[in-house]
Amino acid sequence: MRDGHPGVVQTAGPDSYAARLRRLHEAAMAARTRSDERTGTGAGQGPEGGATHERPRGVISASWRRCLAAGIDPETGSAPPAFEGEDIRQVRSAHPMSRLLPVITETLLEAVTADDQILLVTDAAGRVLWRDGSHRTMERADEVGLSAGFDWSETAIGTNGLGTALAARRPLYVFSAEHLVRALHVWSCSAAPIIDPDSGEPLGCVDVSGMTRAMPPASVALVEATARLAESRLTLRMLERDQRLRRRHDRHLSALRGEPGALVTATGRIIAGDDALQWAGHRVLPPETGDRVVLPDGRSAFLEALGDDGFLLRLAGRGRAPVLTLSFLGADHPSAYLDGTRLPLSLRHAEILAMLVLNPGGMTADQLSFHLYGDAGNPVTARAEIHRLRAHLGRAIVAKPYRLDCAVEADFVELKRLLATDETTAVARAYRGPLLPRSEAPALRREREELEGQVRARLLRRGGPEALWAYAETERGRSDVQILERLIAMLPRHDHRAVAAGIRIGDAGPP
Repeated sequence: MRDGHPGVVQTAGPDSYAARLRRLHEAAMAARTRSDERTGTGAGQGPEGGATHERPRGVISASWRRCLAAGIDPETGSAPPAFEGEDIRQVRSAHPMSRLLPVITETLLEAVTADDQILLVTDAAGRVLWRDGSHRTMERADEVGLSAGFDWSETAIGTNGLGTALAARRPLYVFSAEHLVRALHVWSCSAAPIIDPDSGEPLGCVDVSGMTRAMPPASVALVEATARLAESRLTLRMLERDQRLRRRHDRHLSALRGEPGALVTATGRIIAGDDALQWAGHRVLPPETGDRVVLPDGRSAFLEALGDDGFLLRLAGRGRAPVLTLSFLGADHPSAYLDGTRLPLSLRHAEILAMLVLNPGGMTADQLSFHLYGDAGNPVTARAEIHRLRAHLGRAIVAKPYRLDCAVEADFVELKRLLATDETTAVARAYRGPLLPRSEAPALRREREELEGQVRARLLRRGGPEALWAYAETERGRSDVQILERLIAMLPRHDHRAVAAGIRIGDAGPP
């Protein structure tokens, strides 16, 4: 077993090799103790030195140094509990690894059980979520906490297959006395981390453990193949999400009108854009604050949020038209972004922006006042509000008449566009609720009622179960008896949506 590092190589049988490793372990721990006594410290100086010039292979030696520096006691008897105060069943059901468990068990469990071994699956922190396999070996494993609900990170139990594979981000075989903790020397294990292709970070780890005689080094190849198979499932799901994201937001790239740009996932992967810029496959780090980012080639760019699932990336530069993004459907607190920067927005300013979007040719102060306040309106009040709004929008809003001089991406405008097509399911997804539901402006009340009526009529006429359920999840749709009855008629009686619709009809009372 060579790891590209001078040191121990297994050339004899497992018993002889295990004995050699134990001598090496004892020498390293003795050297650590002498160093502690000289320096008066408790952390030790690492596993090197002593009477022998041999050292563990590189990955194990590095792990020993990390664990000793973290204060791990080689005489520890068991891994500590990982979920004190938490319900492990809830942790399991919420964790992404739960969706990978079937492919892992189908690939490994039968062989593991037949060979008197156990199978373990952890989260990214090394906490064991699931365990299965040989009952006899599981009884022995309970003695050291090699069980669901225990922490097998390096910082909890020292060098081990699970924790060290996660720390090193690579498949790993840990044999006998390569474990830092003496109580684990009768164990050997093969583990491989599962890397989320979307985020690039470990999602968890899959491990096969057994008593040393039952664990050949070749087992790591099977564990690694299982991890890669799980990652391939994750990659397929990621590509499907990417395709949906491209379909949903491709219009934002088109709206750039030739300006360099790219579509970025919420995790920072660039999945679409100008081929000439060679952005595909790269990743950017979404900023914690603001919207500016630095690309891998050093250029400055900025990210504009596209809801919760992605960003539009554009190169920073001069002379381009700003982009105003509005989310006004079903929003008690409507939001506006100018070139990715969130604007403080009162309800009155949201109403003004909605009116200017709906009247792209522009509006005078008198017209704005009438549409917003009715006959009691005052043009002076409208001018004052526009003045305050321009303090945030700058050159994106101009006067004589008042109008928006920028690219606009508004959810209610997109809904109106979809209503003019045959895309009924897309209409249901785009309709998140009424337009500015708290607004009492006469013109916006009419627009709100018209949009609501068009959406509802479209769904009753053409909507399938998915579209009807999407509408039923909006505030008004939850109590729309006609929509709920249509859902019940379309769905199997035991479908959870049909059950929910029936309960809601009961709650709604007689029409």
